Amino acid sequence: MAGYEELARMDLTYNEDTPRIPVREGVELYYESRGEGPDITLLNTFFLPVPAWRVFTEDLEQDFRLLSYDLCNHGHSSRVEKEPTWDEHAEDLVALLDALEIESTYLVGLSTSTVFAREMARKHPDRVKGLVLAGPVFGPRGMRRQRQVQRAWLRALETQGLDGFYELVYPMVFSAEMNEAIGVPGFLGFRESFTALASVEEMTNGLTAASKDQHKPEMLSGIEAPTLIVTGDDDFLIGPTGTRELAESFPNGSYEIIPKAGHIPFIDDPQGFQAMVRKFINEVESRA
Repeated sequence: MAGYEELARMDLTYNEDTPRIPVREGVELYYESRGEGPDITLLNTFFLPVPAWRVFTEDLEQDFRLLSYDLCNHGHSSRVEKEPTWDEHAEDLVALLDALEIESTYLVGLSTSTVFAREMARKHPDRVKGLVLAGPVFGPRGMRRQRQVQRAWLRALETQGLDGFYELVYPMVFSAEMNEAIGVPGFLGFRESFTALASVEEMTNGLTAASKDQHKPEMLSGIEAPTLIVTGDDDFLIGPTGTRELAESFPNGSYEIIPKAGHIPFIDDPQGFQAMVRKFINEVESRA
């Protein structure tokens, strides 16, 4: 089950010769496209750069076209003075899809990027064939708990920098099972990669934007796109009951629980997660 092999093979280097795509004045997005078939777009969080997706989506790459990209102000995409809003990120994605001639796509959101996926489905429903929300940061009732966590993370960044922030986040995001399995070498290895790729400014901007989300459960009733919620039963934000209730808030919602997985469930069980995504998309495609 556990993705120890994938973690060991994870390569966070970028393809330096990959051209960036202009989406609006002053903004170009770094992207990677792999595979052929129905389109899946992988939405980054403020923690996860494009290269991190590769080893966790190898199975899906065999039958789908996978698009991953860095948001504006993150990774290898352009930097602008003011942190973009979710609406601006959505317009960037629409422009990227247009440039790549993708009429509509399945969106896979993770953690904070599940908010982005929700907003895309609400405001650009014609571009979204379906949603997969892994470790969502909004629940069936509201955002109070999530905001409390985000405020604590922001204080850690402000007072303790990236190292202190990492020490706070690591045991919350990784499952107990994975934490025990990779031990101290895993903790130290990820810290080295994390501090090399992130900056205090970048993380602060991202978390501040996420904390401003005004999620209300009634927002979900207007999303017609088929939606799959995937959580680990060791997720620190939403448990199995909350996952079921969140799925029921969508007109076409369903859910899967991955045993012994944490907030990033595909790290704990890459094959299981990809099988769930494959099954979901194949069922939606069969009804089209």
